[in-house]
Amino acid sequence: MKFKIAILGTGNVAWHLAPALEEAGHTVTEIYGRNLAKAVELTKKLYTTEAQDSLDFSESEAEIYILAVSDQAISELADALILPEESILVHTSGSVSMDMLGYSSASYTGIFYPLQSFTKEREIDFTEVPFLLESDDQQTLLKLKKLANSLSPLQYVVKSKDRMALHVAAVFASNFSNHMLRLAEEIMHRKGLDYEMLKPLIIETISKSLELGAKKAQTGPALRSDLNTLELHHQFLNYNEQVAEIYRLISQDIIDSY
Repeated sequence: MKFKIAILGTGNVAWHLAPALEEAGHTVTEIYGRNLAKAVELTKKLYTTEAQDSLDFSESEAEIYILAVSDQAISELADALILPEESILVHTSGSVSMDMLGYSSASYTGIFYPLQSFTKEREIDFTEVPFLLESDDQQTLLKLKKLANSLSPLQYVVKSKDRMALHVAAVFASNFSNHMLRLAEEIMHRKGLDYEMLKPLIIETISKSLELGAKKAQTGPALRSDLNTLELHHQFLNYNEQVAEIYRLISQDIIDSY
């Protein structure tokens, strides 16, 4: 089944999702952007898509409307949208409840959340992206499953309350772990050391964690309760009290956990 789809948003998710949907055989009818120039830029990656900065979609041929915007903008845009009858409105957020779409003019609402980190400069293989789906209407849910299946074999029906837990876990697994790598990079650069030296360790750590499970894969001075090393590290980090406190808190949590 092929769908006609309008995408509202011009950020990282929209940038990757729009061409992926088109490549899967769907028609992307419109791209909405508050900044029309950004919407025009995204349409250049597509074939027959129109750019618009109006929220009036009453004459649109699209059946599914995907809100790929920031969490803070979802409720406001959903309420302001003018949609045709029998339209389906979904958002792509991991943490915003489906209830936020409840006052929209859409006939049906749902969630179409791709569980992945998106950056414009890096290509995404959608066949490896899990899609978390939700709708109170069974026919709508079936359509969302078919839409997701055209992109990826990985689909899960997850209620909003459970999706929140998954999103928090994703922040720890992705955003926080990346921030730790940034801190490691800064520590290396501060001493004029080459960050490349750490890359084999980083790759092995992630691979081992995925293979063995994070608990079994844990190593390091905190696991061994090596208080002397922990104190030396903490003293070394005194040049930045905040980073030193992050080190202390995580080390203590590892000690407490094991």
